[in-house]
Amino acid sequence: MVGAAPKLRADGRADRTSSGRHGRALRAGLISALVPLSLTLVQCGKAPDPAVLAANSQANVQVVAKNSQASNARVASGDTFEDRFPAPQFKERFPSASEGFLQRQMSDFSPKRAVQRQMPEQAPYKMASLEPQVPYKRPAREDLTTLVSMKSSAFPYFGNNPASDAPFLNISKGDRRGHRSYSGRVYWQDETYSDSRVLVHVPEHFDLRKPGVIVVFFHGNGATLERDVRDRQMVPKQITDSGANAILLAPQMAVDAADSSAGKFWQPGGFKRFMAESADHLARLTGDPNSARAFANMPIVIVGYSGGFLPTAWSLEVGGISDRVRGVVLLDAVYGEMDKFASWIESHRSGFFVSAYTRYTARRDRELMSMLRQKGIGVAEDMDGPLRPGSVVFVETGEGITHRDYVTRAWTRDPLKDVLVKMAATPSLALTRVASTNP
Repeated sequence: MVGAAPKLRADGRADRTSSGRHGRALRAGLISALVPLSLTLVQCGKAPDPAVLAANSQANVQVVAKNSQASNARVASGDTFEDRFPAPQFKERFPSASEGFLQRQMSDFSPKRAVQRQMPEQAPYKMASLEPQVPYKRPAREDLTTLVSMKSSAFPYFGNNPASDAPFLNISKGDRRGHRSYSGRVYWQDETYSDSRVLVHVPEHFDLRKPGVIVVFFHGNGATLERDVRDRQMVPKQITDSGANAILLAPQMAVDAADSSAGKFWQPGGFKRFMAESADHLARLTGDPNSARAFANMPIVIVGYSGGFLPTAWSLEVGGISDRVRGVVLLDAVYGEMDKFASWIESHRSGFFVSAYTRYTARRDRELMSMLRQKGIGVAEDMDGPLRPGSVVFVETGEGITHRDYVTRAWTRDPLKDVLVKMAATPSLALTRVASTNP
């Protein structure tokens, strides 16, 4: 028993020695395995260097070879752990300015707006020309032709007929009221005498800054503004083609009826009220509200065709602005009221008067000529000469000239155009001819 104890101690010492050697070998192996991982973690955040990777791989191979040959060999002098694996420096943990990534701001991650590239401004230059340059002219506007409702137009009319001093609407049937004409035919107010529209035409060349004229056209029986005055008789076109600085107003009389009633133009001052309201509408239509006064003082030429003689005569007699009327043109229209025409001609020697007629009105036209000659007023019987203040002209047209087409063909084609051209050729009539499609 006594001798056994030393042996046990010797065996235990031997086991501890063997166990210590085995532990050192295990630690060396673990260190060899963890070295690559530690190097990778140390250089996290830095792009790997191929030369460093190659050196680390060679060192690992050498360590593993030495451990396998002699696990209990001592590390050579100077080849310590700190020498083989030095602590990482600051420059290895954080890249230098030349190596680092670009620094980003929060604005770099916000959506970018598309930027439109602007073309560089070209340097001003002038082109030489051997020919004179034509000055720029503003493009002319288009003709303005429209229908405008006016309170002072001929109808509706609820007053008296001055010829009989009886109510104009002299017949009724239930709630309907109408007018029995001289021929005995009844025309109902809601169908024939309720249209208050006026055909307005402003040529594209019209210039308010220059002397001009307003043409008031009273159409004949059985007519409408669009079908007859505008499209068949082409009154707006004649005014434009004349080149005269003129505007057209054509009120709707009895709608498509054999009736010459004058409506509100029978009333004293009726024509004056019509022209005053027209001035406001013309100012609005031409785009200058301040021009109403100019339109309200512009000279007037009245044209009466066929049954339009009646509103023409009453407008001259009681209209209230006969002094503004510079001319009267009757197109086969002297069916009566000769005394009213003769009175205006006698008292307005600064204006002109033209009456063209067919055989249907020849007798009355000759009667009117006789009345004027008796008053000492000279009368011409052709349109060959110019129109002057005080001119009084009667023109008889021959066979083949029909009453229906008289507005477009009388002593000449487009007689209204011819009158305006002759009028514009006389400066004393204060009408400027600003343009012309035909020389």
